[in-house]
Amino acid sequence: MATSDLPPARSSGRYSIALVCLGNICRSPMAERVLRAGVARGGLDGRVHVSSSGTSDAHSGDPMDHRAAATLASHGYDPSDHRATHFEPGRLPDLDLVLAMDLANHSTITRAAHPDHHDRVMLFRDFDPLGPGGEVPDPYYGGSAGFEEVLSMVERTCSELVRALRTELRVSAEIDA
Repeated sequence: MATSDLPPARSSGRYSIALVCLGNICRSPMAERVLRAGVARGGLDGRVHVSSSGTSDAHSGDPMDHRAAATLASHGYDPSDHRATHFEPGRLPDLDLVLAMDLANHSTITRAAHPDHHDRVMLFRDFDPLGPGGEVPDPYYGGSAGFEEVLSMVERTCSELVRALRTELRVSAEIDA
């Protein structure tokens, strides 16, 4: 996906992204942790706000799935303070971009959104250089290999997102994301 496909920032010099899956205990919090780390490495701290949530409130307040947390920790990310939250469609006017992990969650979000906000709701993997437009598979019912696969997708997609954000926010190319 071309960086020009990133919706423009609503406020100059700042960008707000919400990552959304079903329960906010596996995919979206993994992506949140990885994207936050990329934002920091890319010199975007304080300019990009990253959050995650779930379209279902079934896990609200719960920590990250232990397998997702273990996978992140084994790759140097800190999953410790995550608590699942429910996505509130009323937040859409304040968000620059909402990235759904799969088509079902994308549909749930767009059904709840005012049509003026549909262009800000995309699939997370729209930015994946190896599989643009694909879904992030839900590893919840599988084993550790599924969490590793998700992390691999998330890392390469977040790298592209950071590049797009640096272009959108016009951050100097001297910083290596």
